[in-house]
Amino acid sequence: MVVTADKRKYMEKVSNEAGIISALAFDQRGALKKMMAKHQVEEPTVEQMEELKKLVSEELTQFSSSILLDPEFGLPASRARDEQCGLLLAYEKTGYDTSSTSRLPDCLVEWSVKRLKEEGADAIKFLLYYDVDGDPYVNLQKQAYIERLGSECQAEGLPFFLEI
Repeated sequence: MVVTADKRKYMEKVSNEAGIISALAFDQRGALKKMMAKHQVEEPTVEQMEELKKLVSEELTQFSSSILLDPEFGLPASRARDEQCGLLLAYEKTGYDTSSTSRLPDCLVEWSVKRLKEEGADAIKFLLYYDVDGDPYVNLQKQAYIERLGSECQAEGLPFFLEI
């Protein structure tokens, strides 16, 4: 990976003084909804999801070098984070398509790396389900998909974190 001045600047934003990333990961969506629904009568509203993420961001980002959020419910929380805390934004849809065993990746359709950067992202994160022993053609599709995402991040000068 070529580390440009832009990428170095963004890596410094998501790291502490020692260069260690101590990110608070709070990009859960589907699982968080299910967990919250267990403790109330109905599924949580968008406002409740946003408020929970905002409260966590306000209270805990002072102890983190960065926070990982989703753009679906996490943007209010991104604006409530500590001023020294960097921002990683998730780019994948929550969960995966259960109608197939291939678990092909998919981005949030209304977002792009450019738009996430405009919302203040210092880095982009993408979760990929990958099985090295899986179908070679499915793995080829996943590899090409990640190459496209990497190219999109490179064009915007943002670091790309792949969560496998």
